Amino acid sequence: MWEAIWQYEFLRNAFLAGILTGFAAPLLGVFIVVRRLSLIADALSHVALAGIAAGLLIGKSVSTAAGWNPLYIGMGFSVAGSLLIEKLRAVYRHYEELAIPIILSAGIGLSVILISIANGFNADLFSYLFGSVSAVSSDDVWAVFVVAVIAAAIIFVFYKELFLLSFDEEYARVSGVRAKFIHFLFIVLVALVIASSMRIVGVLLVSSLMTLPVAASIRIAKSFKQTIVFSIFFGELSVIIGLLAAYELDWAPGGTIVMLAVAILLLVLGWKKWKRGR
Repeated sequence: MWEAIWQYEFLRNAFLAGILTGFAAPLLGVFIVVRRLSLIADALSHVALAGIAAGLLIGKSVSTAAGWNPLYIGMGFSVAGSLLIEKLRAVYRHYEELAIPIILSAGIGLSVILISIANGFNADLFSYLFGSVSAVSSDDVWAVFVVAVIAAAIIFVFYKELFLLSFDEEYARVSGVRAKFIHFLFIVLVALVIASSMRIVGVLLVSSLMTLPVAASIRIAKSFKQTIVFSIFFGELSVIIGLLAAYELDWAPGGTIVMLAVAILLLVLGWKKWKRGR
């Protein structure tokens, strides 16, 4: 595949987007898992799917919008969904977890309606559902790159605040952390990473890349920063080997990447069990 990567632009695009996704998704996934918000990735990915379906429908119905990249509309929907989740968490103060299934259900329902209006699935929408190497464009790569850089910058600048809010929100508030602003910034960032990752991993699998590498890393890491490093390492390993295997075996890249992440998790769990039994 390495020779083909230099020969074909679509493979270079897929590889670059995959590496960036393998970095950004686990980086945010660590904070998501620690804050027990793992299902938020599923909710926002389905909202993003509604945006993708809306973008494809608009492009099909309006001639002047035929050249629009539906990924950006998906990002807009995902960000809107993230803001609604934060709003609902404030409304249901004693039942905050309700916000996620509400938005998840709304995203699925709206997606089904828009897909039915567009007369069912087509090749473009299918590639967003399960990921596609050939569908990744240079615009998609730039979108993932910008989002990954923003994610890294925000995590670096607000690392202390995010760390405190993840483990002890009450103490963070007393310490003067702008909790509401940090929550808003973080959830918008999650929405952007999820939407930008869909071309490689797919809507139905993007949450796996945010949680599986983290699930493996927390079993062997000895500190929070180590958890971040191991999560990114496992994420990149899954993406790189997954893309290589998918190309050679002609498999769906999203499913291959996720199953490799599952394999890494099982290997880590097996190694820990073997180490305890010695």
